[in-house]
Parts: sequence; structure tokens; C-alpha cells
Amino acid sequence: MKELPVMRIVVGAPSNGVALKDEIKDLLEKDDRVSEVVDISSPDITYPAVSVAAAQQVVEGSADRAVLVCGTGVGTAIAATKVTGARAATAHDLVTVRGAVENYDAQILCMGQNVIAPAHARALVDLWLDLRHDPSGFYGPKVREIEEFESGA
Repeated sequence: MKELPVMRIVVGAPSNGVALKDEIKDLLEKDDRVSEVVDISSPDITYPAVSVAAAQQVVEGSADRAVLVCGTGVGTAIAATKVTGARAATAHDLVTVRGAVENYDAQILCMGQNVIAPAHARALVDLWLDLRHDPSGFYGPKVREIEEFESGA
């Protein structure tokens, strides 16, 4: 079996996502597939601010991936995707998590504390850590098409 690289993960949440974010952070800190977990949350941070900050870290390369949690996961995904080069996806089931990474190369997983139980969120993150995008696969040209549009090419 091919060994997967160890990742640096940034996590963040506004106040309405802290409980689930803390569950996920605890899981990540105990996982051998993760070398570092950086929590950029603060008591007064807004979902746009935490989402943009996490996305910037991923795009700049100081983090490999990010997990963001708000009430539904939608607000964090919308805000994170405003950072050029960031691909964030809201996912609350195994099929969507798999597709987000393998098909669309999403580096940022967004979830909603009001939508998913912690046990299910932990299962999704566990799968998410093993997933990779194959740029030579069927969806590779489509991801490149998005990147070209984004860059103005």
C-alpha cells in the first residue's frame, strides 16, 4: 500500500462551530497522517475572517488542507472560495467528501455544526485524510479549466 504524506492542517470556526471544530481538532491531533494542527479560531472571529485566513494558508502553502466549521458549512465554503486558488466544499456524507477531493481537488472541507453529528463528522474527516486528487484522471481537465478561468487565461 502506498504511504500517504503527512499533512499540516489548519482548522477554524466562528462561535457557532466551535464545539464540532474542537472534536475534529482533537481527532486530527491524534492522527499519524497529520504532522501539525493549527487552530486559527478566536472567540470573536467571524466566519468570513476565519475562512479567508484558512484558505490563504492553504493557497500560500503553510498548510496542506483546512477544515472549517460554521452552522451549516455553507458560509465558510463561500467565504473560503473567494481566495484565488482555494477550493472549498461543504460535505456531510461520504460520497460528497470523496468527490470533493478526488474529483474537484478541494483542499478545504467545510461542515455545519447544526447539520452533522460529531461521530459522523469524525468518520468523514478520517476518510478525507486518505483522499487525493489525480490530475491525470477524468476530472483533471475540468479542474484545470476552472484554474484557467480563475487566472484570467
